[in-house]
Amino acid sequence: MPRLFNLINNDELKQRMLQSDEKRTTLSFYRYHHIDQPEQFRDELYRQWSKLSVFGRVYLATEGINGQISVPDAQFEAFKEALFAIPWLNGVRLNIAVDDDGKSFYKLKIKVRHKIVADGLDDKTFDVTKRGKHLRAEEVNDLMDRPGTLVVDMRNHYESEVGYFEGAIRPDVETFREALPLVEDMLAEDKNKNIIMYCTGGIRCEKASAYYLHKGFQNVFMVDGGIIEYTRQCQEQQLPNKFLGKNFVFDERMGEKIGDTVVSRCHQCGEPCDTHVNCANDACHILFLQCEACAEQYHHCCSQQCSDFVQLPEEERESLRGQVVFNGTKFGKGRYKAFRQSGGSL
Repeated sequence: MPRLFNLINNDELKQRMLQSDEKRTTLSFYRYHHIDQPEQFRDELYRQWSKLSVFGRVYLATEGINGQISVPDAQFEAFKEALFAIPWLNGVRLNIAVDDDGKSFYKLKIKVRHKIVADGLDDKTFDVTKRGKHLRAEEVNDLMDRPGTLVVDMRNHYESEVGYFEGAIRPDVETFREALPLVEDMLAEDKNKNIIMYCTGGIRCEKASAYYLHKGFQNVFMVDGGIIEYTRQCQEQQLPNKFLGKNFVFDERMGEKIGDTVVSRCHQCGEPCDTHVNCANDACHILFLQCEACAEQYHHCCSQQCSDFVQLPEEERESLRGQVVFNGTKFGKGRYKAFRQSGGSL
């Protein structure tokens, strides 16, 4: 029987993944469904998927499942067969990554949480399964072209900074739970307008659409399958793709190219750039945008302070750890903008 946890060091697992020539496919999926015993379901999935060498991050809750994983190509059909054998997951959409080298995950983690998408809500009358209408890519483009249609990005600010739909409302938030009340206030006078919501793969805007319908909004729509599925349909059907820039993803890739347009800038020098990285100073580790030239200049760090720190002897770094304040200590995820703070204008 497979163990229900990993015993190998994370760094070693990551190196194994990077050095492997095994072809893998990155995908995501979700479904809202009432699960009576998520802990038991977690154990069953872990045993089953470990045998298939599935890697990734999966969240379970009494409200459903949310997974971002990679599967060996040689095991892909066996994985689909096993997944679809679960009655309530039979036929669930698998959002295949748009820009993928198979190096997205290096181990399997399946966690039980209170909710698969943290929303901060404590409303027993809110039913997440009563959602807005799904729109296919062609329908998205058609409705976006109609006067008065509002498009709302339900992702976090560091996601929408590198890519977004034309003319979209992009809330300045770090979490989904922040976005729900903020967007409700922003659209308080627009409850009868056509409102299209979107996110990476659909899971956040599906819950958001159900919430806003619950709050009295009349015409709430969502991009079916999110940015990933929209892009796939545009490619297959040769439709105009109204998404500009890069789609941020929560795995080792940090993002996948949708088109050639770069809509964001390096946080250090202000040159066009859409490459998210974490500061190489582990005591900081802040998420930010950095071009290749600044990566070389600052040793892959977010500031000169962090660059100087990582070049100190290990013993000295350890003695200073916890005593020095870095950007990652002071700012929230993706909040630090060196270029803006130095007087530049993005």
